[in-house]
Amino acid sequence: MPDSTLSPEVRRQAVHWLVEMQSDDVSDDTRARLQQWLQIDPAHRQAWQSIAAFSSKLQSLSSPLAHATLAAPSAQPQRRHVLKGLGVVLLTGGVVWTVADRMAWRAWVADHRTGVGERASLTLPDGTLVELNTGTSINVRFSGTERLLRVMTGEVLVTTAQDPELASTGVARPFFVQTELGRIRPMGTRFAVRWVDADSAQVAVFEGAVEIAPSHAASPPRTLNAGQQTRFTERSVDTIEPADEQSTAWTEGMIVAQNMPLAAFVAELARYRPGRLVCDPAVAQLKVSGTYPLADTDRILSMLAATQPLEVRYLTRYWVTLKPRA
Repeated sequence: MPDSTLSPEVRRQAVHWLVEMQSDDVSDDTRARLQQWLQIDPAHRQAWQSIAAFSSKLQSLSSPLAHATLAAPSAQPQRRHVLKGLGVVLLTGGVVWTVADRMAWRAWVADHRTGVGERASLTLPDGTLVELNTGTSINVRFSGTERLLRVMTGEVLVTTAQDPELASTGVARPFFVQTELGRIRPMGTRFAVRWVDADSAQVAVFEGAVEIAPSHAASPPRTLNAGQQTRFTERSVDTIEPADEQSTAWTEGMIVAQNMPLAAFVAELARYRPGRLVCDPAVAQLKVSGTYPLADTDRILSMLAATQPLEVRYLTRYWVTLKPRA
């Protein structure tokens, strides 16, 4: 049983390596990267040993699991089936999962998803355009009474379309965006929904309006109009602030910063590259401005080192720290 004292992130990484190592053709490079990961932190070794303790329960799934994980998008139904089976094994094995853990599993069995550093666009059956940012997972459920987009992880930019059922029946099915924290109802709009952490999400409206209804709020739903944004939890909606149109620059493969503290910039950049990327508190308040292409995050780090009094230290390709220049 995985040790509950380990952080959710370390446990998720251990599960990732379990999947990688169950491939039929594990490369020497993959084995070397696993060894690097194990040597970085004792918690990594503890997580790996812990997950290996019930690996015998996964033995019958090993080959299908590897193939399903590495399969092309056309094989997603098989992949979801296998990973759901893996989730059952883990849960019946007595594993206690946090909210973040549950979100990770749901991401892996989602209808549509993007990996770290990936983006995708999807047109729904009604013509609604959904753009998926890095590390995003969604499910789509259309019925005779509603159109539902469920966002499990990551960030989406949604441009809604008129329900085609309106022309034939005279009644439009309502469109909803659902998260674990609550439901968002757009009203002819273009808006973004982003998970900030396991307990809060952000909504920004660029056209039209949306209504936010937290799942356990005592107060009525709140309305956001074009040019507004806010965060919400399952119990409340925060103060409404001006929306930042530049926050959608990711749809063009860019990060746009204007006097952004380095710590905030690094946290944003870290979403687009695998592994750990942090900055030393001594340089956290340096200001970053400019437009940075996300296609090459190492190049962005080089640009920061060239324009700021800092240096980039690579423990490995997947463990990077920005420190004051020596």
